[in-house]
Amino acid sequence: MKIIIETTADGSHTLSLPEMDEHYHSVNGAVQESKHVYIEAGLKQCGKTEINVLEMGFGTGLNALLTALEAEYHSIKVFYTGIEKYPLPQEIINQLNYKAINSPLFQAIHQAEWGKSELINPYFQIEKIQTDFRDYHFLGRYDVVYYDAFAPDKQPEVWSQELFDKIFSAMNLNGVLTTYCAKGNIRRMMQCSGFTVERLPGPPGKREMLRGIKL
Repeated sequence: MKIIIETTADGSHTLSLPEMDEHYHSVNGAVQESKHVYIEAGLKQCGKTEINVLEMGFGTGLNALLTALEAEYHSIKVFYTGIEKYPLPQEIINQLNYKAINSPLFQAIHQAEWGKSELINPYFQIEKIQTDFRDYHFLGRYDVVYYDAFAPDKQPEVWSQELFDKIFSAMNLNGVLTTYCAKGNIRRMMQCSGFTVERLPGPPGKREMLRGIKL
């Protein structure tokens, strides 16, 4: 599948998949979207000093990078699991301008071996798993979940009641799930799984997003 690197409104890169008519991040700003949806609305709501994070859709590694930077800044320990069916080739990774944020850390995250838990620094440990979301058996107990799959109309099979039920069961009490998606049917699925769901203001260019709490 053809991959095109595009510059978004905040100067950071996203990837475009013309065959799917889909982007990895908002064209209104990749970094600011990730910070808004996953760091501010998700990670920062946890309040623990040791946090288990699950990312559904590792993609470019931007969410992992921002999480690692946040963990280091606040001296908290993060154990990060990223699930991705189609890892990006290294030649694409090397061109992404997220590395300007912290080049050694970005590269260390991407050079970590798939299928193996690796300590990147004293504050950030990551395990990248290459598999379909639907095939993954959730082994951990997660405090924060970043639901960052492609949009439901592009990848409907990974926005299912069964999957939200599995994730809910694998989360700790007071766990937080955030997603850029604000569709009513996704909100109802999350509620049916047991989440208390909030509609929050979205990042630039998007009116709303969703956050679910396991109470």
